Amino acid sequence: MRIAINQLEAYNHLASRGAKQAARALSQMTGIRFRHDVTGVSLVSDEALADVFTGQRYVGVQVGMSGGLSGETMLIFDPQSARRLRERLRSRGGEDELVGGAFAELGNIMIGGFVDGWANHLDTSVDITPPTYIEASGTRILPQLTRRDAAEYGVFLFESRLEAVDSQLSVPIYLIPEYSEFVKLLEGRPDGLAVPAEKLTVFNGFAGRSATRASEQIAQLTGLRTDVDVSQLRFLSFSDISAEVGSETYVSVVFELSGLPSGFFLAMFSEESARHIADAMTPGGVAPGDDGMTEAAIKELGNIITSGFIDSWANSLETTIEHSPPEFLRDSGTNVIRSIQSRLPDQQEYAFTIDTSIEIHNRKAEVQLYVLPDTRELTEALSALPAATAG
Repeated sequence: MRIAINQLEAYNHLASRGAKQAARALSQMTGIRFRHDVTGVSLVSDEALADVFTGQRYVGVQVGMSGGLSGETMLIFDPQSARRLRERLRSRGGEDELVGGAFAELGNIMIGGFVDGWANHLDTSVDITPPTYIEASGTRILPQLTRRDAAEYGVFLFESRLEAVDSQLSVPIYLIPEYSEFVKLLEGRPDGLAVPAEKLTVFNGFAGRSATRASEQIAQLTGLRTDVDVSQLRFLSFSDISAEVGSETYVSVVFELSGLPSGFFLAMFSEESARHIADAMTPGGVAPGDDGMTEAAIKELGNIITSGFIDSWANSLETTIEHSPPEFLRDSGTNVIRSIQSRLPDQQEYAFTIDTSIEIHNRKAEVQLYVLPDTRELTEALSALPAATAG
């Protein structure tokens, strides 16, 4: 079964549009102004789900779907966000014993509008179940069927994130369509740009292995403890990638990739993270204001991480990929992403991106890694993989 890239783009756009409707509903119910921030889709394994949903306890609202689209839609709140929303709902008239019901009603209104757009696009009815309020730890917040499918062959996970405009409050919405039915909806024409569904799972293991290797290399160079926060393959628009990194100034190194596929590798550090890492890599530390030493250290680190990451990627795809010398940038995250998009063929609007977040020295520093390939060449490389390799 081949996944049409234009279909994946269309469904990602639908999820984004539904999230904007959900943000409006949430704003009206809570009196807090929310905006839609990012929507992306991942094909994730059970290990990737465990990285996303760590062992902490979550509050969730689950709504089942059937008819034109089967699966589950969920709101999942981390403990801090759940507490703040509880307080807000109580202040607007909710009683303590009704907080679960208030959360369920919140989910019912938000998710109803979210699903309507999908039904209109499919030109069919999508039935939804009454909302169920859930409290559980880790991946147990997810439906049992989702966890089972993720362990067997992966699940598509649409994530839309709603952010409060004037406070630190984030509300994610997850759409998890039933795998086999959704793959049929994504099926492309033989002459269209498409990728075999089973071969996308090549990246499930690759992203995690490469992130672990990069984390170990950073630890060796700096002597600091490192932990992989999350590493996964996602399909999302460049505008959403730009929104995700935001207008904060980053110290970045960009590597242009040549081979099959071509594209770019990007390592992004906050200015504070870059100084902290450069200081750890430099005997005697970096003198205050010595930007040259910081640049040299970040370039060296970027070179080593990129070489290991790309070698692993090339081995997975059974191809050859080389990278350019590092290009050092100090600019807003938005500008860095836009500059990369402008250098890809046809300024493609969407990308399969492998994005990795690595914490360094107990969150005193962090690096964001992005692999941004040419979509057409990536689908060509994946299609050329033998079936046994993809399995």
